[in-house]
Amino acid sequence: MEETVETIHIYHTNDIHSHFENWPQIHHFLQQRKQQAEADGECYFLFDIGDHIDRSHPFTEGTEGKGNIELLNKAGYDAVTIGNNEGITMSKEALNIVYEDAKFDVVLCNLTELDGKLPYWAKMSKVFETTDGVRIGVIGATAPYYAFYDQLGWSVDEPHAALQEVARNLRPQCDVIVCLSHLGINEDRLLAAQCPEIDVILGAHTHHLLPNGEWIDDTLLAAAEKFGHYVGHVQIDVDRMTGQVVHMKAEVYPTQLMEMTEEDMEEVNSLFAKGEETLQVPVFYNPSPLSQRLTGDSPLSSLFGRALLTYLDADCALFNAGIFLGSLDKGWVTKGDLHSLLPHPINPCLIHLDGTDLLTVYEQSLDPKWAKLPIKGLGFRGTLMGSMIHEHLYRNNDGQLFAGNRLVEPGEMYTLATLDMFTFGFFYPILKEAKKEYIMPEMLRDILGWYGRKYFNER
Repeated sequence: MEETVETIHIYHTNDIHSHFENWPQIHHFLQQRKQQAEADGECYFLFDIGDHIDRSHPFTEGTEGKGNIELLNKAGYDAVTIGNNEGITMSKEALNIVYEDAKFDVVLCNLTELDGKLPYWAKMSKVFETTDGVRIGVIGATAPYYAFYDQLGWSVDEPHAALQEVARNLRPQCDVIVCLSHLGINEDRLLAAQCPEIDVILGAHTHHLLPNGEWIDDTLLAAAEKFGHYVGHVQIDVDRMTGQVVHMKAEVYPTQLMEMTEEDMEEVNSLFAKGEETLQVPVFYNPSPLSQRLTGDSPLSSLFGRALLTYLDADCALFNAGIFLGSLDKGWVTKGDLHSLLPHPINPCLIHLDGTDLLTVYEQSLDPKWAKLPIKGLGFRGTLMGSMIHEHLYRNNDGQLFAGNRLVEPGEMYTLATLDMFTFGFFYPILKEAKKEYIMPEMLRDILGWYGRKYFNER
């Protein structure tokens, strides 16, 4: 490049979801790239676009996310934004301390305390300045799961308006504006069209891959899929004299082509072992084995069903057999056992339904397709849905449907305990619009642990 042009390298990751099997290669690769940039006299920045944390991994669960922050610190990240896994699978108390040792900035403009103030660990924006005086403004936003954030005691704003306001205020003082967007590819395309002040949108949330980026007018979109399968790279060339961007390009580097040593594998295994060790805390004593079945009721599903009913004080319960990733042996059940059994970042939900709607949901749940239906996302960390399990929801010999001891009739209201993933409209459309209460921050494993202590201690 001509001497009047400064080259800036931005490396980015997103949606790692605590898939640490690729983390050592990513770390080494980033170190090499930083050293190369410094040797060439070029600038280097490193950003993560959220969902680095995933409580399905024992290291994350055992360290309450702080282990993830330590990994980001060691890798030398400059700024991150949060994803929904940081924002709504952690309690407000846990999120408020997870970044306390961070050596990077958390850039987030659409999440506030109920009084409208930013959480102390976040910044509305961050301006980085290169050695030659080029100023790079970094902004960020996360997907607005309104009901969940409200239940946790946060206020989450519509991200497009928030980002546009920050970008337009920042534009006069910056040469380049980069957005860390945990919103999804369609939202990123819309944002690029709405807000030309943003030069680069680094995307996440929908796990999309843009091998060479995507242009929306003069805005470059980039994204690196999920689970650390790729590291993204955006090169920006800026004219030092005018501060104008003269060239940008995006690319990705697959981690499967990066060398992994025995020491790297040992590091991955050690993270898992450390997490398991921290979770070896007894929760309750199980007096007899509790097996599970993918295609119907089981001793384990019966216990879990009673736990849901009791904790949510519901008339009946509905959940899928595939949530159990194993069985429970006789003996002490630890936090680690419960985590292995129910690793999903899924919350229970109490739904209020008219009898007609409850009957519709019940009939839909009998479809044999559920048993072998593959499921990805929605918080589910298993493989197959499994049969639908009904607790206190049954037909009598005359074919009448009962919820507990009550006959299900049109015009009467009933409460159904279920899983939050059934309320998003993909499986049971009626449940998306129904009146509901998300139970947070409790996960399914917390409910089973609570009931195990209560039930077995009282016997």
